[in-house]
Amino acid sequence: MTRRPTRIENATLLSVGGIGYGALLFVWFSLPAYLSAITDALGLSGTQAGVLAGAIPLTYIPLGLLSGLVVDRVGARTSIGLGIALAGLGQFGRASAGGFPSMFALTLLMGVGATGITFGLPKLAAELYPPAFVGRAASVYLLASYAGSATVFAAGRSVLGPALGGWRPLFAASGTVMLALAVGWAFLAWGVPAGRHDPDDGADESEGFALASLRSDVRAVFAHRDLRLLVLLGTAYLFVIHGLQGWLVTLFEARGITPGLAGGVTAVLVGGQIAGVLAAPALADRFGATREALVGCGAIACVGVLGLFFTPALALLLVLPVVSVGVGVGGLSPLIRAIPVEIEGIGPALTGTAVGLVFAVGEVGGFLGPVVVGALRDATGSFAPGLALCAAAALVTVGAGASMSEL
Repeated sequence: MTRRPTRIENATLLSVGGIGYGALLFVWFSLPAYLSAITDALGLSGTQAGVLAGAIPLTYIPLGLLSGLVVDRVGARTSIGLGIALAGLGQFGRASAGGFPSMFALTLLMGVGATGITFGLPKLAAELYPPAFVGRAASVYLLASYAGSATVFAAGRSVLGPALGGWRPLFAASGTVMLALAVGWAFLAWGVPAGRHDPDDGADESEGFALASLRSDVRAVFAHRDLRLLVLLGTAYLFVIHGLQGWLVTLFEARGITPGLAGGVTAVLVGGQIAGVLAAPALADRFGATREALVGCGAIACVGVLGLFFTPALALLLVLPVVSVGVGVGGLSPLIRAIPVEIEGIGPALTGTAVGLVFAVGEVGGFLGPVVVGALRDATGSFAPGLALCAAAALVTVGAGASMSEL
């Protein structure tokens, strides 16, 4: 009889997967953290800078659903390991990029790896834990991911980059660390046996990549009204988070705030996300109020975006709207990943496909967010139009969440 993993093994595997997610977010947002410096070094326009900031979300559009289908068949562990390796390889290559084309291509490679991690972790959580605990498990790896993005904004520009000699050495060093982590993950994933909740219904593993099996999974996922609403919600959520996180440091610098303080205030966004990740799923589980949690998180994010229109006399007061945005989008993040497990007919078996669908379509918003903000700044000389669209997108999350019927 095959040995089942212990609770410690489950927690260790999920935690190390979360560290991989954190490393991904570090290398992902190392470009936004250094966006103004990279823009000057490579001679980029605002639109080109926005395209680079949105390049990783761009890969989710053609690959998201396919990647989710692949995760459901090859397994979460293989997907996560390959994702970490590809992201590390792309980041290492970006250290020597000489212009927009090479930087864009290598960032797309990182995006391919990012899909394996993004869709592999919900599948891993569904394998290791029962459905009632998947939302809390998502909080674990999301907290690790936020630690990665917080570190790069708080210390990447002001401490690590200068200590290593600039953004290029920082990119090379962080890419190397990710490649080493991929090797460590391979050994750990091989040593921990399959989880207790590996599904034996839904997607039939013996069908592999048969076309009929793929079509069946896609039809099953598309058939749910609530999942279609979740796709809309995810699109708006990703527009807000990527549109802001890709440009927030540059926005603050344009208002005369020093790069170090701009990065520090932006890092507070991640602190708000952590609070949202911890509070939203716990409250939703405690009171059986997932729909209400979605609506509340969207409203809080909208209030925060509106607060960014104002520049207080004391720059540190910008922390307040930034925290509000963080709490709102942070709360939405684990809920979006956990909801498919609760929907009848989806469950753990089709979690990868369902989350893949959400991000395949949703990352249209993730890509357009930073691109539109950058293009509107080029056209108007102001970040105000982009902020207005982010606020409108936050309101869309409120409406989509309120319209769900099975929660």
